Amino acid sequence: MSFGLWRNWAIYLEPIEGIMLGPWLGFSAAFIGGILARTVKPTELWMFGIIAEPMGALSCGLLAKKQWKPLMVVYAAMLGAYFAHPFGRWFPLWTILDILIALLLIYPATKMFKTLFEEDVKRLPISLALVSFIGTVTDSLTRVFLLIPAGLYTLFAWSPEAVYLIFVTGAIDSYIEDLLVVVVSCLVGVPLLMALRRILKYPLS
Repeated sequence: MSFGLWRNWAIYLEPIEGIMLGPWLGFSAAFIGGILARTVKPTELWMFGIIAEPMGALSCGLLAKKQWKPLMVVYAAMLGAYFAHPFGRWFPLWTILDILIALLLIYPATKMFKTLFEEDVKRLPISLALVSFIGTVTDSLTRVFLLIPAGLYTLFAWSPEAVYLIFVTGAIDSYIEDLLVVVVSCLVGVPLLMALRRILKYPLS
């Protein structure tokens, strides 16, 4: 779920951070970057980004290293908490379809390629697109978890009706954002990773 289109350029960096730096350094880099960005330009929704963006980078790093089990645990825990909440049973299912699709793709994503670090250039766009999609959806899932099961909506004194409207509107933006991230990853991420292969040995963690 997104709070407005083009909310932050960090979402386009999450796949590269996770793949190049590895899951834990990627998480740390996104976390530090998120804190610095919100310090320079504070927003009332700052707490969502500094947690969700590192989770997106972490998921990409895990997938790139073919570690699907920890990510499945994250999805199971957050989705379980969402559906256990009254809002999760009230809100339309279509609003989280990208999250459910990403959940189904986690395991196949780790079996479709040797590793992203050795992937043939012809298959790299497909692999990177898949990892990028799951990464940005993990970011969205974390925001959903923070908003509803973790109860951050109460900090803003939002009524259930207001949360419903924000959630539905955000879901529409989120689907567009998913597509944009995949396109940017293919157009920019593929040549960037190919160039970095020649000068760096990655992941770093």
